[in-house]
Amino acid sequence: MSSALAIYLTQEAPASYWNPKSNLVFGENKAQIVLVDDEAENLRRIQKAGRTLDNTGAVTIEAAGGDWNLERQWALSQGFTSTLSTNQVIWNKTDEPAAKELNAMREATRFSRELTNLSAEEIYPESLAKRVTDHFKALAPDAVSAEFIKGEALKDAGWMGIYTVGRASQHAPGLLVLDYNPTGDDNAPVEAALIGKGITYDSGGYSIKPSEGMLSMKCDMGGAATVSGALSLAIRRGLNKRVKLLLCCAENMIDGRAYKLGDIIRYKNGLTVEVVNTDAEGRLVLADGLQAAGEFGAKQIIDAATLTGAAQMAVGNEYNALFSVDEPAATKALANADKENELLWRLPLAPWHSENCPSPFADTANSRPQKGGGAGGASNAAGFLLRFAPNKGKGWLHFDLAGAYQKSATSMWATGATAAGVRTIAATVQGD
Repeated sequence: MSSALAIYLTQEAPASYWNPKSNLVFGENKAQIVLVDDEAENLRRIQKAGRTLDNTGAVTIEAAGGDWNLERQWALSQGFTSTLSTNQVIWNKTDEPAAKELNAMREATRFSRELTNLSAEEIYPESLAKRVTDHFKALAPDAVSAEFIKGEALKDAGWMGIYTVGRASQHAPGLLVLDYNPTGDDNAPVEAALIGKGITYDSGGYSIKPSEGMLSMKCDMGGAATVSGALSLAIRRGLNKRVKLLLCCAENMIDGRAYKLGDIIRYKNGLTVEVVNTDAEGRLVLADGLQAAGEFGAKQIIDAATLTGAAQMAVGNEYNALFSVDEPAATKALANADKENELLWRLPLAPWHSENCPSPFADTANSRPQKGGGAGGASNAAGFLLRFAPNKGKGWLHFDLAGAYQKSATSMWATGATAAGVRTIAATVQGD
């Protein structure tokens, strides 16, 4: 007898004793997912069926019978992924190439989810950097080197955004610079830089969050987890060009050394920033990552962050938001999202958005002194980052990860990290 529950696909209506709207019906030692004529709806039905199967207590299922393609199996796996990642899907045995790709996707996204779901007690700046470094040295030992610049060394290097945000924590802030260079040539150009917001816990600082808002703030390093998962997937898919992974890591905490409202941060490029909201810290650390990417001469720059509640208000919990002033780059990213079956929506960003957080004391403020940064908060945050993007934003993409984390389970997702965006960013960094 099989140790896995067999899951079949069917277009036959459920038996009369089932609700006719049921998309999952059970039989002896098997279950059937009822499909319709709309494939996009089928993928949602399959993912919802995966959630139902998880809720029944099943721990191992198998995609059995015909009509299973890669995306259908992935949808089943996404729904069946438990919060603690203990469930297992056995892929359909009729398509070995699909199984190889599905395994790559599963390992990369599981790595990303685990990083995000672990508590702040376990994931703090240095431990995040170590886990990510260990992962890539095991995955590509001959092609990876890494440096973690932390604590006072950040000041010496000029990375004042990361230092300022993280200096109040018992865990020193740091910038992880991981070099994936499969060429073997130390002088090979850096084709891409992936930058992740690695705020391993966000209290809001002196602009303190309410208790309810803090509960899920272990996920505020979801950007770092997403770009790490994306690079992991791209390597598994055969990435053969040099990529720098830059994780901007800090805990945003409160003590006598914490940065305060009204403080001025002077960045390495000479720009000054007035802090009007210590809970708008993600953009402060990403500014350092963007400058570092420019120093490395990266041709393509992608940053990812759980940056604004405004993006989530705009696109909801299932989409991620995309910002760019580079039309060809944005078009390619949207096409990759479509190809990878991930939900991505472009929100407005123009050069003048960088002027939307004025300050009488500095070149710019880090936000507006209003709840959520006021109207257009997500675009204004992206505009702040545009000030630091090399080449006036050419080749730069900013992902505001509205769909990276579910605070409670839904019909589509378990509670916790979703790894949404990993596939799109992996495809985008890999290129044609």
